[in-house]
Amino acid sequence: MSIMNMHKPDASQALSTAEAWKSLSREEIILKYAPLVRYVAGRISMKLPQSVDLDDLYQVGVMGLIDAVSKFDPDRGIKFQTYAEFRIRGAILDELRAIDWVPRQLRQNASQMQEAYNQLEAKFGRPAEDVEVAEHLGISLNEYHEQIDQVRGISIVSFEDIRPNNDDEEWDVLEVLADPSVQDPVEAIGLMELRHAMADAIETLPEKERLVVTLYYFEELTMSEIGEVLGLTESRISQLHSKAALRMRARIKRFLNRAN
Repeated sequence: MSIMNMHKPDASQALSTAEAWKSLSREEIILKYAPLVRYVAGRISMKLPQSVDLDDLYQVGVMGLIDAVSKFDPDRGIKFQTYAEFRIRGAILDELRAIDWVPRQLRQNASQMQEAYNQLEAKFGRPAEDVEVAEHLGISLNEYHEQIDQVRGISIVSFEDIRPNNDDEEWDVLEVLADPSVQDPVEAIGLMELRHAMADAIETLPEKERLVVTLYYFEELTMSEIGEVLGLTESRISQLHSKAALRMRARIKRFLNRAN
């Protein structure tokens, strides 16, 4: 199956109850969810240089699936497919960080652009325009667009990398938000506020960027499919995604730092 045309496999019906989960062996569960590993690895690989091998990502993702099977508690009321997807994706992103596939200068450019969005949007109270970000960075508009194109791969790890300052613990925003079992009222309030912050970050994006985020993360369309929907090239969709990720990353990090 072509990565460009892949759709998320759904094995959730097979494990819709704790009893169904407990009736299957570890090996049977891994086999049922192996297609999910291929799906997650494929979506991530679409944003990476060709030098990063899809099979390598798949192998790492399988280890994430095995870890998910080992740690999952069916009595907590969380869907295994949701939990497994986070673990698979997390394992692959951890591996990408470990091999440090992003050149240092590129990572520095992304950090500077994020900080530019952070400062400008805090100052203006609205999304910063391209020309404003370029001027803030002291570069031409063409150079700004080139940098946006270059940092598109880094955007993959945006949400997993968001964490409060001086926090050394593992902290996965997506996994935290997906956990409905929080019992501590204080913690529950904090998560509710974070959910609102993330929703607000999406809502305040410029219209096209908001559409790209919605279609990519919630409707799970590929960049190519989104391009067809919006009548734009895949390259342009990728650029809009990068800008949206940088804006959201800056906004949510501001929220977390204030909350901390």
